[in-house]
Amino acid sequence: MKKLLQEAEEFENEKMKHMSMSDRVASSRKAKRLILAINEIYKKSEDPKLMSLMKRLTKKKQKIETRLKGRSTS
Repeated sequence: MKKLLQEAEEFENEKMKHMSMSDRVASSRKAKRLILAINEIYKKSEDPKLMSLMKRLTKKKQKIETRLKGRSTS
């Protein structure tokens, strides 16, 4: 569990500038994997800190996916 939380914190602190398309895809998948793993732990412990971490990771994942899809021009 400590390793997972450490990995999540490292991911959260990674810079998002100058990423290639494949880097964004990999980051999005990594975020999803981390969120789902933390969610399994959260189901057992219901620790509010884990929920907060999942929310922050989700927000970062959404930003990455927005950049992947591109901004609509309409």
